[in-house]
Amino acid sequence: MEKKSILVKDGRVIDPANSLDEVLNILITDGKIAKVGKNIKNSSEIIDAKGKIVIPGLVDMHVHLREPGREDKETVCSGTKAALYGGVTSLLAMPNTYPAIDSPENARILKEIIRKSAKCNVFICGAITKERCGTEPTDTKGLKKEGAIAISDDGASVESEEIMLSALKRAKEEGLLTICHSEDKALSKGGVVNLGFTSTRMGLRGISKESEYKRVARDIELAERAATKVHIAHVSCLESVEIIAKAKKKKIPVTCETAPHYFALNEETVLRYDTNFKMNPPLRGKADMQAIREALRDGIIDVIASDHAPHTENEKDIEFERAEFGVTGLETELSVAMTELVANGFLDWPGLVKKMSLNPAIILGIPRGTLKPGSFADIVIIDPGKEWVVDREKFISKSQNNAFIGKKLKGKAEYTVCNGKVYAWNS
Repeated sequence: MEKKSILVKDGRVIDPANSLDEVLNILITDGKIAKVGKNIKNSSEIIDAKGKIVIPGLVDMHVHLREPGREDKETVCSGTKAALYGGVTSLLAMPNTYPAIDSPENARILKEIIRKSAKCNVFICGAITKERCGTEPTDTKGLKKEGAIAISDDGASVESEEIMLSALKRAKEEGLLTICHSEDKALSKGGVVNLGFTSTRMGLRGISKESEYKRVARDIELAERAATKVHIAHVSCLESVEIIAKAKKKKIPVTCETAPHYFALNEETVLRYDTNFKMNPPLRGKADMQAIREALRDGIIDVIASDHAPHTENEKDIEFERAEFGVTGLETELSVAMTELVANGFLDWPGLVKKMSLNPAIILGIPRGTLKPGSFADIVIIDPGKEWVVDREKFISKSQNNAFIGKKLKGKAEYTVCNGKVYAWNS
């Protein structure tokens, strides 16, 4: 039987893993990249990418798919469809589901759901502790056996230094990445917005930057003691950036991520009392937003991840204090990054690909983030000049709690190719 082939023709191919940035063709055969070069022929389907940017599919290492347990917010099926629309071909599913992914049995349940309904590549993050309560360690070995590639209690920080140190050591033994939600609840408890001018003006309890950066420092210190790698999630403030920069200079194997809302928005946005700007950690000050942008430019922050956190309308369209923390991001992260970082000179195109494709793949240890012949055909074809307005009615995600509704963005995925399957986006 003749092999099915697809030719992505005449696009600007950007693949930092192989130092590529030129107009080339890509031949896809049976879900793999067969050739990358000029004047390639022999294909049954042609995608004209002239004037477009062609990059490896995005790897989003921080996504809440909510299934099992909260399928009213999102499912593996709806979330992965939304991911493809945004150019994400691989994602890490976080463990704060109901039940949590805190046992081999629960990991097996999620793995089966993924097998049946995922539209893109989904990798599993198991919990550090049972029910993410911070008291009883999970079966790390068993989680890995069922497919977990990382552990995290995301949404909560492990308060006990002893348990956290033990978790880091066990993760090292199993070859798993430990991802830290760095938050000291004793300092942040009851807070809903950034502590300072905004919290005072709004009459709401604040969340101090100290609650984040002190725990960032602790988690890095524990990783150094365990002699293992650690990844810091959703960095939001200047002080955290400074601590991570110092750790990297000391050659401690720390990596970190931020989310688009932290480099595109600041605490002044929250003055509208719009709960689509309520997230944890909260939006910080202008100086923090600038520090995040500069840290991305300077390589201190390794990864841009969405922290996609879907919630139902009745969990968001209520009083600010009572509303859930979190925003969606799978469908907007690429365009926000192009609009805020590439257009403003903080990142060039290869730099953006590193933050959103190559680096997360390397950190997670998965074979993605490259267009090298023989690799999986995960590709995004981007129209860099397309302007569009974020419309809540057009979201593919089951939830619409996005921080960029109504915002005009520049640049959009026109095609997403995942394992050789082509998805075309006309709007």
